[in-house]
Amino acid sequence: MQFVFIGLAAGVLSGLFGIGGGVVIVPALILFAGLKANDATGTSLGALLLPVGLLGAWSWWQKGHVNVKASMLIALGLAIGAFFGAQLGLRMSVPVLQRSFAIFLVAVAVQLWMKASH
Repeated sequence: MQFVFIGLAAGVLSGLFGIGGGVVIVPALILFAGLKANDATGTSLGALLLPVGLLGAWSWWQKGHVNVKASMLIALGLAIGAFFGAQLGLRMSVPVLQRSFAIFLVAVAVQLWMKASH
């Protein structure tokens, strides 16, 4: 049941902010479900396969807020990047993967905070 709640929270935040996998699901799986960082990453990617963003994207598209060409190009980059990122992540130890992810989240948070101040 905890996985359903993690998915529900990620879905709401994804629809609201366009986030989900890395920012919500992976930390939630580590903190609340007790998964290791590499298991959480793989599980998140498994959950995010094709249909997940469809309804959220459709809702935003109906109101004219989706740049379809940009979305398709980003999807292409995501597909290629996810493959190479997975290869890199699989070579890292669990502690290094988890710490690297934490540093990434802090760096993104600081950048967003600074940009919001202007």
